[in-house]
Amino acid sequence: MHELVGALRSYAWGSRTALAQLCGRPVPSAHPEAELWFGAHPADPAQVRINGHSQSLLEVVSADPQRELGSVAGEFDGRLPFLLKILAAEEPLSLQAHPSLEQARNGFQRENHAGISLDSPMRNYRDENHKPELVVALDRFEALAGFRDPMRTVRLLRALEVPELEPFAGLLAAQPDSAGLRTLFTTWIALPQASLSMLLPKVLDGCVHYLSERDAGANGSRREFTAEVRTLLELAEAYPGDAGTLAALLLNRITLEPGEALFLAAGNLHAYLRGVGVEIMANSDNVLRGGLTPKHVDVPELLRVLDFEPLDLPIIEPELLGEGVFQYHTPAPEFALSRYELTPGSEPIPVPRSGPGIVLCTHGTVLLFLGGQKLRVECGHAAWISAADGDIRAQAIGDAAQLFCATVDED
Repeated sequence: MHELVGALRSYAWGSRTALAQLCGRPVPSAHPEAELWFGAHPADPAQVRINGHSQSLLEVVSADPQRELGSVAGEFDGRLPFLLKILAAEEPLSLQAHPSLEQARNGFQRENHAGISLDSPMRNYRDENHKPELVVALDRFEALAGFRDPMRTVRLLRALEVPELEPFAGLLAAQPDSAGLRTLFTTWIALPQASLSMLLPKVLDGCVHYLSERDAGANGSRREFTAEVRTLLELAEAYPGDAGTLAALLLNRITLEPGEALFLAAGNLHAYLRGVGVEIMANSDNVLRGGLTPKHVDVPELLRVLDFEPLDLPIIEPELLGEGVFQYHTPAPEFALSRYELTPGSEPIPVPRSGPGIVLCTHGTVLLFLGGQKLRVECGHAAWISAADGDIRAQAIGDAAQLFCATVDED
């Protein structure tokens, strides 16, 4: 059991306050802080503090995968199979999807064969892994995720009362399934800039009119899409002239309350809008972008990986395992995540895991016990627990505390 220091990632959509505040650093930070990575991804591994010295978790695992990973070492080729993060979005992330395992392997090999360097901005595949992911809200968390039921999207398009949208609404109404969604999405994402520049302002005018009628007390049915319409206006302001704003009209608009989670399998188009959350995923950094970003957008490759099946709201409510202990279930074999709400003055409680684990404190201060060893973990900090370590227990110090335990799903 050792202290694990996260790798701080700075992106333009990050927050100058959220992560700094969480970790007890001065606010505001010098740059937008978007993610803290607690894992062994080669792009930015966390640091393990051993006897006063730092060593990357990637090096620790690679030096003795059998000890650090235990029985899962062979299954995952001697690599830690998950990546744990704290994510803080002040502005919307890009519209994106992640490939399946087969798509990632083929894409990685294809780009290697084409001679595209791993650090090239034109690169789609930076590793051979897929990236199913789960995000748990620490505060109110807003997102777009998965294609909405087509007939509900038809109602939204028609509620805006924009004549130029009617052909698209009619197209989807005539084919309200994954094929219709693929056709409409492909049409919008590939619109020539001149056509987009004519259509988008009319759609935005429709959004403004929709909201003004709502505020003036129009009938209740017109209030159904207030969140979706406001989001479209916000995206258009942040990314003027971007086709991704139109594509956002096709997606579920989701709000997570603290403790609720969102799971995204391969191919699900999504964009995190704002909020702070704990995110866990397969150990990958593969992203196919569809807009709302100045970064590389490869529309043909995105269309290759997208799943256009309409998706019910993919919100996960955790299972209560005991007082203050919650488990998040997903179909991903690479990871399992549990949450612990520790009350002040209570006795240490067990934190079970399957093989290796990362314990992350997101509120208060926690004391971890492993045999005769103790480790204090402050908010925003974590601990690495190797597979060879025994059972650990956790206790809040002073006020109430919250921690997450990430491990491998061996069910």
